[in-house]
Amino acid sequence: MSDETAPVDYDGTRYPEAEPAAAFAGVPDGFQRLWTPHRIAYIQAGQTDPAEHECVFCAAPKLSDTEALIVHRGELAYVILNLFPYNAGHLLVLPYRHVATYDAATAEEVAEIASLTQTAMRVLRETSRTDGFNIGMNQGAIAGAGIAAHLHQHVVPRWAADANFFPIIAQTKSIPRLLGEVRNELASAWPV
Repeated sequence: MSDETAPVDYDGTRYPEAEPAAAFAGVPDGFQRLWTPHRIAYIQAGQTDPAEHECVFCAAPKLSDTEALIVHRGELAYVILNLFPYNAGHLLVLPYRHVATYDAATAEEVAEIASLTQTAMRVLRETSRTDGFNIGMNQGAIAGAGIAAHLHQHVVPRWAADANFFPIIAQTKSIPRLLGEVRNELASAWPV
């Protein structure tokens, strides 16, 4: 290709024929990249034996709300953002007391978890204009509880347009907002 037939750049400059793109690093290979630099903290921490550490749900209330991603503290239970959310605003409602199953919780704990769940729904509707919710508890490891030793209820906001193909083909969930940003928004909107 001569300089006269080379493609014209945005400013009218013509460049001589360059090396084919296939010779460069980072050549398009048909895969899209989902850049998640915030996840490096989990990678660098490495895998540890959960048995050698305190329960994360018992440890969280000892930290600041911002550090632990706590949205609201109640008397017997609290609300925290899920570190591994299905959607932006995925909350967990749980008792402070280390108890594994719903039937082991006191009537007062159950009542406060229910009340905080209702408030979480209202706050998420107000701040995120959700179209619906998935609410549930996985009781025991065999039932899918990631942390089976400490009771926690999921409140997952859903939108009509939130489904995408990543989880199906790439085992990846695209989360459009950072956890700290969501925590600040929800905590600010939580009624006093």
